[in-house]
Amino acid sequence: MKINAPKSHPRYLSNLYRDKLAYGVKLGITSLQGLTAHGRGEAFDYLLGEKTNDFAKIAIKVATCMLITARHPVISVNGNTAILAPAEIITLANLTNASIEVNLFHASKKRENNIVHYLKKLGAGTVLLPNKGIIPGIDSNRRMISKEGQKDADVILVPLEDGDRTGALVAMGKKVIAIDLNPLSRTAKRANVTIVDNLVRVIPDLICQVKIMRSYKKEKLISIIDSYDNHLVLEKALIYIARRLTLLSRNSDVMV
Repeated sequence: MKINAPKSHPRYLSNLYRDKLAYGVKLGITSLQGLTAHGRGEAFDYLLGEKTNDFAKIAIKVATCMLITARHPVISVNGNTAILAPAEIITLANLTNASIEVNLFHASKKRENNIVHYLKKLGAGTVLLPNKGIIPGIDSNRRMISKEGQKDADVILVPLEDGDRTGALVAMGKKVIAIDLNPLSRTAKRANVTIVDNLVRVIPDLICQVKIMRSYKKEKLISIIDSYDNHLVLEKALIYIARRLTLLSRNSDVMV
């Protein structure tokens, strides 16, 4: 994969992720629509300062507890997720005994299979595809799920998600962990736990937290989950963005 920006470029990482996604299109993993979705998320990342803030760290800790204590955790992946953090997704799945399941908004059996082959090439075990599972209440292709995966799961990690499926999964009694840079999105508001941060930072952080917290007693993990308030975390994210924008507007030397 060719990287167009030198490492000295002030926006090197942004260009790196864009190049990865463009490369993913060539591999038949990401969609053109996924590039647009990434751009929207990148705009919110600017507002967040392109770092993992305290409110995100709180949500990451709770998400870790949920994955560790889950009966059957599932990590849902789409094209963008598969190309941006494939090795990290595989590592997290192995550490938490989670299933990996492909779920696409833009229906494509060919792209589903390309994602499976790509992840397996990087070391993934079984990667589930939609089969006999159906999420009631939504009409998009995301309603198609695996009977052995999301249909049976109690905790589902949904990076780069759409709000319809998140709400429908919660209505089914699932606990949904969302990774969403936009604290105002339907996904962010409907999930049980929303990590307002960039996927490429969150997954490595989850891996680190799992390694630390898997030795905790179950009672302690449950108490951390029970004390969590997702509405408060989203409120903190919005307050942070508003304050940061005010500071940026007053300082013409600071750029994003």
